Amino acid sequence: MERVVQFTGPRKVEVAEHESEPLPAGHLRVRTRYSGISAGTELTAYRGTNPYLTRTWDPEARLFREGAAGIAYPVAGWGYSEVGEVTEVSPESAELPGTPAVGDLVWGIWGHRSEGVVPVERMAGHTLPPGLSPLAGAFARVGAIAYNAVLGADIHLGEDVAVFGQGVIGLLTTRLAQLSGARVTAVDALDVRLAHAREHGAEITLNAREDEVAERVHEATGGRGADAAIEISGAYPALHEALRSVAVGGRVVASGFYQGDGTGLRLGDEFHHNRAQLICSQIGGVPQQLAGRWSVERLQQTFLRLVAEGKVDVETLVSHVVPAGEAAEAYTLLDERPADALQIVLEF
Repeated sequence: MERVVQFTGPRKVEVAEHESEPLPAGHLRVRTRYSGISAGTELTAYRGTNPYLTRTWDPEARLFREGAAGIAYPVAGWGYSEVGEVTEVSPESAELPGTPAVGDLVWGIWGHRSEGVVPVERMAGHTLPPGLSPLAGAFARVGAIAYNAVLGADIHLGEDVAVFGQGVIGLLTTRLAQLSGARVTAVDALDVRLAHAREHGAEITLNAREDEVAERVHEATGGRGADAAIEISGAYPALHEALRSVAVGGRVVASGFYQGDGTGLRLGDEFHHNRAQLICSQIGGVPQQLAGRWSVERLQQTFLRLVAEGKVDVETLVSHVVPAGEAAEAYTLLDERPADALQIVLEF
């Protein structure tokens, strides 16, 4: 039997059981070890705020259409940070270049389920690097999201960069921005996360509730403002403060998953008067100017290599490893007590 974590309604979680499906041609089967919970995108489905629950995405027009929901409850198998062991490979695919073998540990996306049936072509080259623990492999996707935002910020050696939001992806962004040569100011509303930010390379930390963030960033840069800011919390007031924090012509990368109307975002203020650049970073693609050399696959591969080389520490970000059967409690913790958790990983 296959176990699948699913949302049956807003803030309602259950673990359902289904018969395992036969392996189709061109696929492999993976027995899941770990599956990381996204505290951003996933919570929008858990809380019922995800736009797909009320509108339909038209992939050809690249527009959301009103009038019908693109997904409906139960939302099954949500998740995009999995690690597992290959247990079966379709015979005609076994000899294809890059195909993992039975027994290999692999990383990829097949959702919060005890086993995944995945096209072989999507798993080529996804064998876990030597020396990398399975738990670390669960960070491939979240690391790529952070990496994408850093590439979007176009950071140069010696520049000042403010990172708004110090959850798991924000902390990885802070570290990658520092590795790219930036002096990083980390911003969050939780002191416990700011402490983690210092450990991951932040030069300055600011509490969004207590500090005048934009003013402090300008003071720290001799009145100029940050060269770039990355907003990764998904909060409109934080995006507004990021726009206030950058220099004239500075770049702000909006990498959070923003929900609802933009309350707290005033584009007639600093954004307009300082001619700030506002760009979106979303893991569906890489910055346009880099598309000839970079891809989402390269982001993931490179991030895991940095982890394997010891340049990025991910395992200290894991605050809870929870049996999959207790998934409901894990989502409640992330939703109601965010100060008590960083990365929660489901264990199958």
